[in-house]
Amino acid sequence: MNELMPPLNPLHVFDVTARLGSFTKAAEKMRVTQPAISRQIRTLENFLGVQLFERDRQGAKITPTGEQFHRQISPALQIISRAATNLTEMRRIEPLRVRAYTTFASKWLIPRLPSFYVAYPKIKLDISNVVAPVDFARDRIDLAIQFGNGRWPAAESELLFKDLIQPVCSPKLLKRVRLVELDDLNNVQLLHSHYRRTDWHDWLAAVQRTDLLSSNEVSFSSSVLTYQAAIAGVGVAIGQIHLLKNELDSRMLVPLFNAPLERKLAHYVVWPKNRPLNRRARSFLSWLRVQLRDFSR
Repeated sequence: MNELMPPLNPLHVFDVTARLGSFTKAAEKMRVTQPAISRQIRTLENFLGVQLFERDRQGAKITPTGEQFHRQISPALQIISRAATNLTEMRRIEPLRVRAYTTFASKWLIPRLPSFYVAYPKIKLDISNVVAPVDFARDRIDLAIQFGNGRWPAAESELLFKDLIQPVCSPKLLKRVRLVELDDLNNVQLLHSHYRRTDWHDWLAAVQRTDLLSSNEVSFSSSVLTYQAAIAGVGVAIGQIHLLKNELDSRMLVPLFNAPLERKLAHYVVWPKNRPLNRRARSFLSWLRVQLRDFSR
């Protein structure tokens, strides 16, 4: 025997109408017109080849056949409704998954997060730190902060801010070593970050002094450690100025030589092109834009 699957929208309209016992009440509940309810019921009757409601001037009354049919389908529709509700509730409490580089997260994002929770107290965040480029087809990520040229496969991107770099050091170091002329860099250790290995070369090339690159250097696995070493007075680091605003404002670090370099690379927020942003991601983006406007001012 061939299995029949009635059209689902007329089936849903029939269920609501049968429960409420009135075309008018069903139209009010579903926020449509009464003729629209009547058309959906007629569509289902034509599909099944039976009369589900008797119509007269006083209104419509469900037939015995309609009552029997409603008793049979109602439990299944309730199961579908509960499953949809449960799924929606689960998605409602799922965290928004954001990926950001460790330095960006610790120096820029985390200090601003309290204002996010004030604005959106019901949104939970799951923030991860991975250096590898995000792959939305593989990674369970809603949004990611990426560093690059703004072009990533199958992703939309929005500029946050450019990469502005400049040598920085601690006032502690300046009490021990004179750092006024570029040649004074020969007297200190240059601090390098593993994932930003070209920073010193790029900056020295911009001031036409790549000859100052030497073996007198210390390397660290992350920029966070590099900046911590600079704060401790170990040597001079190339600082990402936009990410070191707190350290510079508090004079834990001071910029040197008055020669900032804006590179072509930048920080971007990116999201998958092939799926729409959910409500939580849109809220996070809105908050991020407000923070950037305040930051730029």
